[in-house]
Formats: sequence, structure tokens, C-alpha cells
Amino acid sequence: MKITYLGHASFAIEFNGKNLVLDPFISPNELAQNIKVSDIPADYILVSHGHMDHVADVEAIAQNTGAGVISNYEIVSWFGEKGISGHPLNLGGGCEFEFGSLKYVNAVHSSVLPDGTYGGNPGGFVVWSDSQAFYFAGDTALHMDMKLIPMTCPKLDVAILPIGDNFTMGYQDALLASNFIECDRIIGCHYDTFGYIEIDHAAAKKAFAEKGKELILMDIGATIEI
Repeated sequence: MKITYLGHASFAIEFNGKNLVLDPFISPNELAQNIKVSDIPADYILVSHGHMDHVADVEAIAQNTGAGVISNYEIVSWFGEKGISGHPLNLGGGCEFEFGSLKYVNAVHSSVLPDGTYGGNPGGFVVWSDSQAFYFAGDTALHMDMKLIPMTCPKLDVAILPIGDNFTMGYQDALLASNFIECDRIIGCHYDTFGYIEIDHAAAKKAFAEKGKELILMDIGATIEI
């Protein structure tokens, strides 16, 4: 898989021949001004919850590419009223897609859409094919349900976890989360975008390294291959 960081908690992932876009918040993000939303390829848009800093560019990407939304029932219905197709899920549920298997797993956070509409329960995604698997946690606190992931899903090659604290886990809790999900390669997200969530990069990386784990903090626009 190829993972490109689009800033904040937004990623583009080439997975099993398909382009997945996760929680696109690009055009309002001053740190992501080098990313052109119109240039992002997408077959599916995965939305973890309804907050504006996770859905801001869903409509533009869907209109540009014809991509459908995968999220909870409330979010898929909301975008459906805008003429955007989608596949609704609820927590604990999964489905087979062209790119492989996907399961919508618990997140502890809140969720409301930009116009004040109830956004349903927030979640994260575990995605896997015959050869690879990743976990995108969305915005979440540390919670014990993470321990269910290695019990119910294939072994993870990488996990994307929020590390900015204040609104989500900080990196210390993300380190514990990496134990719960049994994954030693973590990509950090939801940090540095604004003052509340600025972090000490060196301290965060050191904390993971001391436990024999890798914390990857990507430059916006950078791509890594797993």
C-alpha cells in the first residue's frame, strides 16, 4: 500500500488497486496549501465522523471523482441528500468491497456535521486484503475496545492514530493503544494543525522508540510505501 499524508487527519491510500481517501480536510488547512484537492484520485472516501475538520472536502472530491462515501448511516444519509452515493455501516459491522474487507470499529469521541446535524457514532476503520491490513482510528480517546481488533481482524501492518492530545489521544495514550492493537508501526495524525494540538515531535518519537516501536510523522504531501 502507498500512503500519502494530506495534512491533519487526512490521507490518500492506494490499497489493492483502489484509491481510498480518509477524512479529507485540506482546502481549509493552511498547512496543506500545497495539496490541490482537484488532483486527488479517489474511488472511495472513508469518513470516521462528522466534524468539519474531517469532512470539509468530501463533497468536492466526490464531485471530481465520482467516489462514494463509506461511513456510518447518519453521515452517508447526509451526503446522500447532496447527491453523493455511499455505503452505510454501524459499529462492529463490516462489508466486502472491491479493495478488500472493511470493518467499522468503535471510537470514543463526538460527532456532529457542519450544519449541526447529528453525525451518529464516531468510528474507525480496519481495512484488509489477502496480504495487508491497516487501521485508521479516526479521532478517539484510548479505549479498551481496541483490544478487540487483533481478536477480530487480521494482523495489522500499520495503524494511523491521533496523537495531538486535547481533543484526542496524546502520544502517550497512542503508545498504549499500539499495545492494545498489537501494532508496532504507527503513523501519527491530528497534531500541529492549530495551537491546541501542537506536539513535541522528538519526545513523541523517543517515547515510541524506547518501547521498540516506530512512530512515523509524515510531511504533508509525502508518500510512504508499506
